[in-house]
Amino acid sequence: MDTTQLLKGVLDAAVLAAVEAEDGYGYDVVRRLRAAGLDDVGDASVYGTLRRLYASGALTTYVVPSDAGPHRKYYGINAQGRAVLDLHRKEWQTFAGTVSALLRTGEVAA
Repeated sequence: MDTTQLLKGVLDAAVLAAVEAEDGYGYDVVRRLRAAGLDDVGDASVYGTLRRLYASGALTTYVVPSDAGPHRKYYGINAQGRAVLDLHRKEWQTFAGTVSALLRTGEVAA
Protein backbone atom coordinates (compact mmCIF):
# COMPACT_ATOMS: atom_id res chain seq x y z
CA MET A 1 0.00 0.00 0.00
CA ASP A 2 1.27 3.46 -0.86
CA THR A 3 1.13 5.32 2.44
CA THR A 4 1.92 8.74 0.95
CA GLN A 5 -1.66 10.00 1.07
CA LEU A 6 -2.22 8.56 4.54
CA LEU A 7 0.92 10.29 5.77
CA LYS A 8 -0.23 13.67 4.45
CA GLY A 9 -3.35 13.39 6.57
CA VAL A 10 -1.53 12.64 9.81
CA LEU A 11 1.77 14.48 9.46
CA ASP A 12 0.75 17.36 11.75
CA ALA A 13 -0.16 14.91 14.51
CA ALA A 14 3.01 12.86 13.96
CA VAL A 15 5.27 15.92 14.10
CA LEU A 16 3.58 17.24 17.24
CA ALA A 17 3.92 13.82 18.87
CA ALA A 18 7.59 13.66 17.87
CA VAL A 19 8.40 16.87 19.76
CA GLU A 20 6.02 16.27 22.65
CA ALA A 21 8.54 14.54 24.93
CA GLU A 22 11.63 16.41 23.77
CA ASP A 23 12.33 19.45 21.60
CA GLY A 24 14.09 18.77 18.33
CA TYR A 25 15.59 20.44 15.27
CA GLY A 26 14.31 19.69 11.77
CA TYR A 27 16.38 16.70 10.78
CA ASP A 28 16.16 15.30 14.31
CA VAL A 29 12.36 15.26 13.95
CA VAL A 30 12.72 13.54 10.55
CA ARG A 31 14.92 10.84 12.14
CA ARG A 32 12.45 10.32 15.00
CA LEU A 33 9.56 9.85 12.59
CA ARG A 34 11.52 7.40 10.48
CA ALA A 35 12.68 5.50 13.57
CA ALA A 36 9.01 5.24 14.59
CA GLY A 37 8.24 3.51 11.29
CA LEU A 38 7.28 6.37 8.98
CA ASP A 39 10.01 5.46 6.50
CA ASP A 40 8.46 7.38 3.60
CA VAL A 41 8.32 10.75 5.34
CA GLY A 42 10.16 13.38 3.30
CA ASP A 43 12.54 15.94 4.72
CA ALA A 44 10.82 18.83 2.94
CA SER A 45 7.40 17.73 4.19
CA VAL A 46 8.57 17.70 7.80
CA TYR A 47 10.38 21.05 7.54
CA GLY A 48 7.29 22.61 5.97
CA THR A 49 5.05 21.12 8.65
CA LEU A 50 7.31 22.43 11.42
CA ARG A 51 7.21 25.94 9.91
CA ARG A 52 3.43 25.81 9.47
CA LEU A 53 2.82 24.53 13.01
CA TYR A 54 5.09 27.28 14.35
CA ALA A 55 3.26 29.94 12.30
CA SER A 56 -0.08 28.68 13.63
CA GLY A 57 1.12 29.03 17.24
CA ALA A 58 1.38 25.30 18.08
CA LEU A 59 5.18 25.27 18.40
CA THR A 60 7.86 27.49 19.84
CA THR A 61 11.38 27.85 18.48
CA TYR A 62 14.82 28.73 19.78
CA VAL A 63 18.30 28.61 18.30
CA VAL A 64 21.14 26.58 19.78
CA PRO A 65 24.70 27.46 18.72
CA SER A 66 26.86 24.61 17.48
CA ASP A 67 30.65 24.35 17.48
CA ALA A 68 30.49 21.57 14.87
CA GLY A 69 28.41 23.37 12.25
CA PRO A 70 25.60 25.85 11.74
CA HIS A 71 23.30 26.87 14.55
CA ARG A 72 20.21 24.70 14.88
CA LYS A 73 16.63 25.89 15.24
CA TYR A 74 14.84 23.71 17.79
CA TYR A 75 11.08 23.29 17.92
CA GLY A 76 9.12 22.63 21.08
CA ILE A 77 5.44 22.05 21.71
CA ASN A 78 3.50 24.57 23.78
CA ALA A 79 0.07 24.53 25.45
CA GLN A 80 -1.75 25.31 22.20
CA GLY A 81 0.19 22.55 20.43
CA ARG A 82 -0.68 20.06 23.17
CA ALA A 83 -4.36 20.93 22.78
CA VAL A 84 -4.08 20.42 19.00
CA LEU A 85 -2.28 17.10 19.54
CA ASP A 86 -4.96 15.93 22.00
CA LEU A 87 -7.63 16.74 19.41
CA HIS A 88 -5.68 14.88 16.70
CA ARG A 89 -5.38 11.86 19.00
CA LYS A 90 -9.13 11.77 19.65
CA GLU A 91 -9.96 12.19 15.98
CA TRP A 92 -7.44 9.50 15.01
CA GLN A 93 -8.86 7.00 17.52
CA THR A 94 -12.36 7.54 16.16
CA PHE A 95 -11.27 7.36 12.53
CA ALA A 96 -8.95 4.36 12.98
CA GLY A 97 -11.62 2.50 14.95
CA THR A 98 -14.18 3.09 12.23
CA VAL A 99 -11.88 1.98 9.42
CA SER A 100 -10.68 -1.05 11.42
CA ALA A 101 -14.25 -2.14 12.04
CA LEU A 102 -15.11 -1.69 8.38
CA LEU A 103 -12.09 -3.74 7.28
CA ARG A 104 -12.92 -6.51 9.76
CA THR A 105 -16.59 -6.83 8.92
CA GLY A 106 -17.01 -5.21 5.52
CA GLU A 107 -20.15 -3.56 6.83
CA VAL A 108 -20.87 0.13 7.11
CA ALA A 109 -22.69 1.18 10.28
CA ALA A 110 -26.02 2.85 9.66
